[in-house]
Amino acid sequence: MERPVSDRWSAGVIPYAEMGYWQPDYVPRETDVLCAFRVTPQDGVPPEEAGAAVAGESSTATWTLVWTDRLTAHEHYQAKCYRVEAVPGTPGQYIAWIAYDLDLFEEGSIANLTSSIIGNVFGFKALRALRLEDMRIPTHYVKTYPGPAHGIVMEREYLGKYGRPLLGATTKPKLGLSARNYGRVVYEALRGGLDFTKDDENINSQPFMRWRDRYLFCMEAVNRAQAETGEIKGHYLNVTAATMEQMYERADFARELGSVIVMIDLTIGYTAIQSMSNWARRNGVLLHLHRAGHGTYTRQKTHGVSFRVIAKWMRLAGVDHIHAGTVVGKLEGDPHVVAGFYDTLRLDHVSADPVKGLYFDQDWASLPGVMPVASGGIHAGQMHQLLHHLGEDVVLQFGGGTIGHPMGIAAGATANRVAVEAMIKARNEGRDVIAEGEAILKTAAQRSRELDVALATWGDITFDYASTDTPDVVATPTGV
Repeated sequence: MERPVSDRWSAGVIPYAEMGYWQPDYVPRETDVLCAFRVTPQDGVPPEEAGAAVAGESSTATWTLVWTDRLTAHEHYQAKCYRVEAVPGTPGQYIAWIAYDLDLFEEGSIANLTSSIIGNVFGFKALRALRLEDMRIPTHYVKTYPGPAHGIVMEREYLGKYGRPLLGATTKPKLGLSARNYGRVVYEALRGGLDFTKDDENINSQPFMRWRDRYLFCMEAVNRAQAETGEIKGHYLNVTAATMEQMYERADFARELGSVIVMIDLTIGYTAIQSMSNWARRNGVLLHLHRAGHGTYTRQKTHGVSFRVIAKWMRLAGVDHIHAGTVVGKLEGDPHVVAGFYDTLRLDHVSADPVKGLYFDQDWASLPGVMPVASGGIHAGQMHQLLHHLGEDVVLQFGGGTIGHPMGIAAGATANRVAVEAMIKARNEGRDVIAEGEAILKTAAQRSRELDVALATWGDITFDYASTDTPDVVATPTGV
């Protein structure tokens, strides 16, 4: 039985839906921030009440009525759950669509945006699980952020490299090498044909290799490789540290040594990421973001935050690179979901597409694109698949697939370079690279001993596991 309107200001616990957070007739405005939450209510909690609870607890509500609501334009600041739909084929799960007024958010602050949207509600007892699937960030809010420090177009102009994926490799083993031996790996990989090498997420300044020593030997390797090849090269010097002061010190030293790029980890936090983006923009240095730790809250389908949301936040925050999945590598990645990540990072306008897990249209209003990075268990024998799934505006990072080559690191780099250039040439000639990919690689290998050995070593290696994060819908074949 519904409460009379006069009971609105009665003391006690009132369902969120009755407090105004469930508004099925609400029509979202262009200025609203929109969210799609996957809600799994506790037994006995109606889905509309669960959606209203999420809207309430992520905006203005508390567990009971408070008289101070009457001291403000309360309805203006309420988030509104305006739609709840059952997830197809998954009993007990629902998608709740929630609109937030723009006035709820501080301009240009990822920290405030995330504190509002995910700050408290994920521990709410009335919900068994909760996942933020997607967000629509209105143009009005997008324009309060400067976006990537450089973006895809400017990065290619910095490097003078066009028309093909960029090639990289993570130094292996990532822990334990001395600074001099670490630099030797960098030199061999870059002179062999890679564009970048990189530190990994957990290389900072450990007893076996302090950060300043690593920077010196790596930049010596970069400069020698540039002199030998005539190409601009880079090594992602990880500036992640315990404090912002230490990070600025490391980044300044990297810039003084002439590095074109520095690296940070997602684990440093949103405020630090935005601060480093400002530093990178001010100093003309590319900014690479390793998504270290993201799988703790992005991978499971029922609870956490989808990576497509993290991708949007990081495009706003202003990084130039972010690891975004490979499809064919050793890490999690459904092909449709990964395609949605790449669209979100690279395109200026992204249309809603349930097959890619995209719930909303997203207009980036000319905010520069972020270069996706593909890494984790990929090798030269997959080059046709990588190009097919990921396109050419991507950094393909072959760690073990470079450094593990039987003929040495430089040979591994050469194999990757020959493979990508052969595949790009075939594509530009109009060939079907996904259907003819293996034949294209075998033909190229006849002229490259390095590629021939790479294909013989890794050609049959795949990582075929079912993805845990997949779209709720699949494409329906259409009749002729």
